[in-house]
Amino acid sequence: MSYNKNQQEENYREEKEGQTHVHEFLGSTRLAERGEERHNHRFAGVTSEVIPLPGGGHKHAILTNTDFFDHLHEVGVETGPAIPVGNGKHVHFVEGETTIDDGHFHEFVFATLIESPLL
Repeated sequence: MSYNKNQQEENYREEKEGQTHVHEFLGSTRLAERGEERHNHRFAGVTSEVIPLPGGGHKHAILTNTDFFDHLHEVGVETGPAIPVGNGKHVHFVEGETTIDDGHFHEFVFATLIESPLL
């Protein structure tokens, strides 16, 4: 059975049951600004439930704030599609930019954690 077929069956089962899975995530932004103001931020949270993709598969939405360094930024982005990591599990690749605050923004690149790691 291909991963896509497994994923379609999972999506059907989750839609029928009414709830879908989420992923934990954590990351750090890339450095921004110069000199003494050069800094980065950390962030963590849990994604939205599944957002189905046309033709099968899914993605998730992420909306959170960074930590505070005399200011903070918002992280609002959608993940890429599921990336299989074995045993029917998957992660999602995420990249983007924070909101502009204090005259600058930060770029970020990370992967979500595996969904339901104990199952």
